[in-house]
Amino acid sequence: MQDLIKKAGQVQLLVLDVDGILSNGQIIYDANGVETKAFSVQDGVGVKSLARYGISTAIITGRSSPMVNKRAAEMGVDYVIQGRDDKLIALNELLSTLTITAADCAYMGDDLPDIKAMQTVGFAATVPNAHSEVIKRCDMVTTRAGGYGAVREICDLILKGHGHYKDFIGHYTLDMLDDNQDDLS
Repeated sequence: MQDLIKKAGQVQLLVLDVDGILSNGQIIYDANGVETKAFSVQDGVGVKSLARYGISTAIITGRSSPMVNKRAAEMGVDYVIQGRDDKLIALNELLSTLTITAADCAYMGDDLPDIKAMQTVGFAATVPNAHSEVIKRCDMVTTRAGGYGAVREICDLILKGHGHYKDFIGHYTLDMLDDNQDDLS
């Protein structure tokens, strides 16, 4: 685990697939043909936490959906690239506009179109129900499935790697207050 935390500490950009990573991979159409997806609130807190500490986020997805733009805006995702089947080309195009390299990136995907991009970055992660070819090429497989907090696991790991996890948790607990009271006794 320490090797994973160290590797996660190098991440300056987290790149996420949508279907199967930020959502559970199901595409639901209502009677009018309107597509819906479900997203995890915990993933949103995780993505927002990275921004708090200067770590950028991006979405690269093969499908195009207005709800992805909406969710990305809610989470504060820095870069959204939709409708791109070749995710490696999309990743390289994004990186060409930034001052970081692929080695500074984490990529989280779950299916065959994600593999080349995942093989290019410094840290690759996936979910337990990902395609077996994806799983065998990853640094980490989360315990949670896509759409159910898997992204949050990676965000927490990145925060640990950068030494920010304790501070992040401190914003939501009274633990630091209790520690300070102990010092005053």
